[in-house]
Amino acid sequence: MNYRGRLGYRKLSREIASRSFKLFHPSYQEGPALSTISVDKLVDWMGMDHLNRPPISLFPRPPQNEAFINSIVFQIVIKHYRTQYGIATGREKSRGMRKDSVTIPTHVSPIVNPLPERRMAPEVLTVSVLNRRAREILQRSFPLLWVGGEVSNLTRAGSGHVYFSLKDESAQVRCVMFKSRAQSLPWRLENGQQVEAQALVTLFEARGDFQLNIEGLRRAGLGARYEAYARLLDKLEREGLFAAERKRALPRFPRRIGIVTSPQAAALHDVITALRRRAPHLPTILYPVPVQGEGAAEKIAAAIAQAGGRVGAAAIDVLIVVRGGGSIEDLWAFNEEVVARAVADCPVPVVSGIGHETDTTITDFAADRRAATPTAAAELVSAGWFAARHELATLADGLQRGLRALIEARMQRIDLLAHRLIHPGTRLERDRQALAHLATRLLAALAKRRHLDAIALDHLRLRLSRAQPLTQPLRGRLALAEQSLSAAWRNQLTTRRGRLGALAASLTQLSPQATLLRGYSIVRDRQGKVLHDSAQVAAGDAVELNFAVGWARANISETG
Repeated sequence: MNYRGRLGYRKLSREIASRSFKLFHPSYQEGPALSTISVDKLVDWMGMDHLNRPPISLFPRPPQNEAFINSIVFQIVIKHYRTQYGIATGREKSRGMRKDSVTIPTHVSPIVNPLPERRMAPEVLTVSVLNRRAREILQRSFPLLWVGGEVSNLTRAGSGHVYFSLKDESAQVRCVMFKSRAQSLPWRLENGQQVEAQALVTLFEARGDFQLNIEGLRRAGLGARYEAYARLLDKLEREGLFAAERKRALPRFPRRIGIVTSPQAAALHDVITALRRRAPHLPTILYPVPVQGEGAAEKIAAAIAQAGGRVGAAAIDVLIVVRGGGSIEDLWAFNEEVVARAVADCPVPVVSGIGHETDTTITDFAADRRAATPTAAAELVSAGWFAARHELATLADGLQRGLRALIEARMQRIDLLAHRLIHPGTRLERDRQALAHLATRLLAALAKRRHLDAIALDHLRLRLSRAQPLTQPLRGRLALAEQSLSAAWRNQLTTRRGRLGALAASLTQLSPQATLLRGYSIVRDRQGKVLHDSAQVAAGDAVELNFAVGWARANISETG
């Protein structure tokens, strides 16, 4: 088989490696004739994509000391090819032979295997390779499918991804719904919901966790626990157990605090740490109970009743019911009716701090105050003492500064009084001189004031004399005006009276009464309408006649 063109040593080495594999592995079965396939196809057929990568599918794995064996094979086969088939070397190239033009025969002469046959070592996979292969097998084996179950352990990450578990009566599986899918969900996913998920089965390689990648969700009804939760919540709410008027205010300065929780719970450590930091003098009483498991709800309710019933030195002013975070199953004891009623019936205020901020139980609704975490519950009950400590420190600092300032002011006052302390005789003489000086100033001020008042009075007299009007000429003009106005009024009155008489006479002549006095009459029909034409009446019609004095009724006998 001839290889022409830019074959080079790399392809030549790949060909030699493929052929040497045949020489050193007797179990190798003869493949297609080398003269009918290319080197690349041969390499693909052999299961090798480059020299330093062993075959992975068709042939046994080479011995572990692969670099050493490949080196020997390379030297032996190159020497054999050079001897029998004239492969060009660098020295031969200078004689005119091309390095990239090589003739390789189809069949190789038998060469005795110089190495003893060795047993193949098992393949050792890294964890990354194992997880990747497992993920690929899962994704090939399980197409996109639907899985039904109840949602629990739901967490919404800050990135927008949603993590939760799907469970049934005997198993559960982790699920992740990425942000792009979660945003398109038309309803809010919550714990306890029964859903049907369209999912891809996969493996999270970084941790080796088997999980479902959720592509879509649809409702399948509420889970049994969530149904019980919703039913009890609705029942207690209708009874008024959660009414705002039932909530009691927390005492600002509680003298003793009760804690209902498990002694082994991390929540107890958080509460004690917060109380020691904020109100270290405050005594606490622990009522140990299991916070999950069979019978936990009854024991929690009994502990709450016991704490509320204590009197005397053991009496508490406020009760904290706390538990750390967990799934809805872990927190279920605090969703039981017996616990909610015990909290509502407790004679002292109750603060609940159950789970994390996103966890809400029926006990939280029944409690007088709900805290997001156990630490927050401890901070609520100790808020008064904590604020009082800071206020007391502020007041003490202010009192200290005020006393220091008062003492310094009194000291300065004493120094001032010491400087002002003089002999009584000297002080009397000084007062006598001051009195004489004031008397002189008073006399001078009085004299100046009298002089200024006299000047002002003269000025006012002058202004008054200039402002007095001359009334005699004006009085004459006023008398003449009165006479002219009286004459004009009389003339106007006479004129208007004459005109009014003429108008009255004209009106009298034109009035209907004057016309009737001249012998005329007014004819009306039964409806009181004035008749102007004989066509308006017929023979036998009754009419009414109005005269200048009186009226009469008549019947029409003939019209024309």
